[in-house]
Amino acid sequence: MNKATRKAVIAGNWKMNKTPAEAKALIEEMKPLVAGADCEVVLCVPFVDIPAAIEAAKGSNIKIGAENVHFKASGAYTGEIAANMLKELGVEYVVIGHSERRQYFGETDQTVNLRTLAALEGGLKPIVCVGETLEQRELGYTETLLKFQTKMALTNVKASELKDVVIAYEPVWAIGTGVTATADQADEGNGFVRAAIAEAYGAEVAETVTVQYGGSMNAKNAEELVAKVNVDGGLIGGASLKAADFAVIVSAASDK
Repeated sequence: MNKATRKAVIAGNWKMNKTPAEAKALIEEMKPLVAGADCEVVLCVPFVDIPAAIEAAKGSNIKIGAENVHFKASGAYTGEIAANMLKELGVEYVVIGHSERRQYFGETDQTVNLRTLAALEGGLKPIVCVGETLEQRELGYTETLLKFQTKMALTNVKASELKDVVIAYEPVWAIGTGVTATADQADEGNGFVRAAIAEAYGAEVAETVTVQYGGSMNAKNAEELVAKVNVDGGLIGGASLKAADFAVIVSAASDK
């Protein structure tokens, strides 16, 4: 981490877990555990949980995010949610392009870019996910793919808007598998992302952008991961559903 030039962000991604009542209870449990955090604390929750989460997080340092956003402001897009709808509820962050969205729901690099632009236009802070499969890594394409995905996601994003953008490097082979990239692999992947931003916007701008690591970051490995210079926090899956574990990760990021 380099908190002198960019903020550290620990964001939970709850995926399709927790009812509104369960969300409220979990946030109430978390609040005192993360109250003294020296990093941004975010919980990205299912759409139906957002009102309950916003209410439960009031008066705390926990920000609430969504897990997806559509690239149009309105229209015949059954089942989709627009940025202005999320903003009016009090949402601050939104996950875009998670590998599960790409795998199961047809997200592409192009739609990730459109959603990123829509989020920024709507006043939301996008957490844009990039990452390679195991096959792509074994073929030696990690750097090429991460740079391509990063540049595609940021197409037409102004340099002045990057202060509100978070990129999350999530190797697909380490999401929900229990397999975690080594700290060096995470740092290398995040470094490729930062290099892509430098190529597009310049090194000075790249040093200000928050790049998280995601992919089975947990209470046991968080300290080693966030100690790496290019790892500015994490996008946390399963561990964000356990208050004590999530608090350990927040503490690790706060201590760096």
